[in-house]
Amino acid sequence: MQTEETKPLTYSRIRPEAVFDIESRTRKAQTILSVLRHHLAAPLHQLSILDIGCSTGIIAHALAVHFKKVIGIDVDAHAIGFARSTFQRPNLEFRIQDGLALNAREGDFEVVVCAHVYEHVPDAQRLMAEIHRVLRPGGVCYFAAGNRLAVREPHYCLPFLSWLPKKVAHAYIRAARRGRGYDENHRTVWALRRLVREFSVYDYTRRLIETPHAFGLDYLLRERTRRHRLAVLAVRYFYWLCPTYIWLLEKPVSPSA
Repeated sequence: MQTEETKPLTYSRIRPEAVFDIESRTRKAQTILSVLRHHLAAPLHQLSILDIGCSTGIIAHALAVHFKKVIGIDVDAHAIGFARSTFQRPNLEFRIQDGLALNAREGDFEVVVCAHVYEHVPDAQRLMAEIHRVLRPGGVCYFAAGNRLAVREPHYCLPFLSWLPKKVAHAYIRAARRGRGYDENHRTVWALRRLVREFSVYDYTRRLIETPHAFGLDYLLRERTRRHRLAVLAVRYFYWLCPTYIWLLEKPVSPSA
């Protein structure tokens, strides 16, 4: 019988302050909605959405107010248990499921959300292939991706952690008493572009930084401030150092369709 001490560590147990933060995750959901509304022609209430790596379900629940159907999946049984017991809507479902082997037919969804997930899976290429498979032609994936060259690693808040070889990163984590080792696998912007090469990419990174108010990002970056002007310059001239990229990945429509 498993006890709290012997249960395998999951992300919701390692970083509960992140995945149970309702305010922060609701804000992220509003940004996702803003980007999707800006890009999509069809009304959201006509569309079905798959949230991969939904964790505690906060974002999926916020999206379900606007979409026809939302399915949130995660391998973290503890997080899914919380989601199921906390959020109930007729059009909302939570499943314990691996993003590398989606229990869905080809073309089941018009929209997929994959926000800060790719670095946590053992095979990011397979993850993207599954997303491509379950999207309808013309459907989009909201893809938020961390950058290996980000100066401050977001999960452990340690400078240059993701730049380091794995053995050195493991030692760095242990020396800083932040965990047992470094399991994340971030990619540079060039490697990310190769990862999503099967999709048409609509890059919202610059747009979000240049006009944060339009996408509900005032809490992070206020327009016409010195910090905002510096951020605009940074994304324009040092794009390869952006800590996060926000891309919409569109599955191309077959010419014969």
